[in-house]
Amino acid sequence: MLNFGDVSLRRGSRLLFSGATFALFRGEKVGITGVNGSGKSSLLALVRGELQPEEGTFEMPPGLTLAHVAQEDAASDRQAIELVLDGDAELRAIERDIEEAERRHDGARLAESHARYAAAQGYDARSRAARLMHGLGFTTADEGRPAHELSGGWRVRLSLARALMCRSDLLLLDEPTNHLDLDAILWLEGWLQSYAGTLLLITHDREFLDDIVNRVVNLERGTARSYRGNYSAFEEQRAAELAQQAALFARQQREMAHMQSFVERFRAKASKARQAQSRLKALARMQRIAPAHVDSSLELSFEQPSKLPRLLLAVEKQTAGYAGCEVLREVTLTLAPGDRIGLLGRNGAGKSTCMKLLAGEIPALGGTRSAARDLTLGYFAQHQIEQLAPQESPIRALRRAGGARAARATEQELRDYLSGYGFRGDRVFEPVEPFSGGEKARLALALIAYQRPNLLLLDEPTNHLDLEMRQALAVALQDYEGAVVLVSHDRHLLRTVVDQLYLVHAGRLAPFDGDLDDYAKWLAEAGNAASASGPQSATPAEREAETSESRKQRKREEAEYRNRLSPLRAAVSSVERELERLHAEQSQVQAALAGPEIYADESKQRLLELLERQARLARETEVAEAAWLEQTARLEAETQRLSQPAGAD
Repeated sequence: MLNFGDVSLRRGSRLLFSGATFALFRGEKVGITGVNGSGKSSLLALVRGELQPEEGTFEMPPGLTLAHVAQEDAASDRQAIELVLDGDAELRAIERDIEEAERRHDGARLAESHARYAAAQGYDARSRAARLMHGLGFTTADEGRPAHELSGGWRVRLSLARALMCRSDLLLLDEPTNHLDLDAILWLEGWLQSYAGTLLLITHDREFLDDIVNRVVNLERGTARSYRGNYSAFEEQRAAELAQQAALFARQQREMAHMQSFVERFRAKASKARQAQSRLKALARMQRIAPAHVDSSLELSFEQPSKLPRLLLAVEKQTAGYAGCEVLREVTLTLAPGDRIGLLGRNGAGKSTCMKLLAGEIPALGGTRSAARDLTLGYFAQHQIEQLAPQESPIRALRRAGGARAARATEQELRDYLSGYGFRGDRVFEPVEPFSGGEKARLALALIAYQRPNLLLLDEPTNHLDLEMRQALAVALQDYEGAVVLVSHDRHLLRTVVDQLYLVHAGRLAPFDGDLDDYAKWLAEAGNAASASGPQSATPAEREAETSESRKQRKREEAEYRNRLSPLRAAVSSVERELERLHAEQSQVQAALAGPEIYADESKQRLLELLERQARLARETEVAEAAWLEQTARLEAETQRLSQPAGAD
């Protein structure tokens, strides 16, 4: 399907790679991997026709429908769902043909256009677009919002939904998970697994790659090579290649011994909890793939804290929120050296609020907080890179943030430290402003690690980091002796770092009895429960803790919840039944108009009747769809009002 013949690709004066020769076939799902700057995005630009090869040839069949995430007009006043519908260009063209035929009163063209519209699933297009939006985290109310009211991250999700709306033969996705939370990533993963076309995917989420792709094209040191299998299979193949290089053998053995030592130390301490067992399996897997990363130039490490109090931080029954509005209630958590805690929860549940509460960034609205006298806290906020001074160089930033230790250090010592985070040569003296997002994230982590904290609070630290840096971060956190609280949509990092999961849900923080696979199941069950009988589903630990009286109270609340929503659900069901009737009748009309005999002279009266009936059905469908949008918006708003805590992350 896509043929690369001895392709060399250049950006400006820089040669990205040369001699790329491989073929990608119809229906394959291909992961494009490589360090930042290796040419991954440029390869997709070549496929889109925006770049031409410096040497060699690139060929693809003519007439392919290609979809990719395009930049949308941030100032658009159009409804969000209309922008998503624009992704189906063929459908929009048919709609224009219908409008033109109606304007010209061209019955034959109108009938033909409506038949094409039905064949293109036009009558289901709006519901398809709504499902895509909901999968990516939008609410029903968001469908009708003007695009300019959405934040930058949500506009990126909107562009992604538009690309998925296209009935494409070839789909190009460049970092689609960057602005998604874990819930949306799991949904997108399922959607892409069932995608029938050819997929070219760039992502730094290794589990996302593992679960989707069946081939990897790796760009490395000016070359491009194709490997069969998913990302783990690629790592093992690459490890075998590297193991054959004698110069790397000794370092490889040290890395494997390090991994084995950590696995054994952890095995001796691990409980039989599913989360602990899941981590042991992930660590064993890391041992196998470690050789694939031994030639990495990154040597990230978290130096051991100078002091490790037995108790670092304890919060008890603390309430957090903004402007007096509660987001989390009665948060209780005790942190000691060696703790590894991961926070899970839906978008907006309060994970970042919980991290800010632990970091002392926001005042508690109630409860108590006890911190060790020697507590040294390292807090990586979700938007940490925005706090870097644009005109400051990495070495100057380290001097400023490193305190007395940095003041005593020589320039060479600071440069040696920064080199472990990928800043070498004159790069340490350049201003931060033009740095990439990945470089800024690495610098922010370097500044935090240099202070030798004994408690790390990491809120989405992997945003903008490539696979090599994520791997280096996972290894560094394993040897770290302080406590870690982690929020991340990177499942590999969670599996390899975290011992215990907590769920932020319905305004509460509670232990989650299970691993990430159990969390994915809980998400599905919670979604079904919310639509069928109640606002949210309780976790296993929450259910076990219920007393007889609390169960009775919960049942009363659920009954009241159902009673309040029942009329709204009935109204939605009524409109949906009406839409089904209209769609069925429209299909009958389309079938009649599709027959050639209807356009014979003796059938002229019948044709006019069908066209009149078709126009009437279109008007009635438009009214019914408007009613459906209104009723579902009311149901969504009432559901959120009854089930969600005040405020958001």
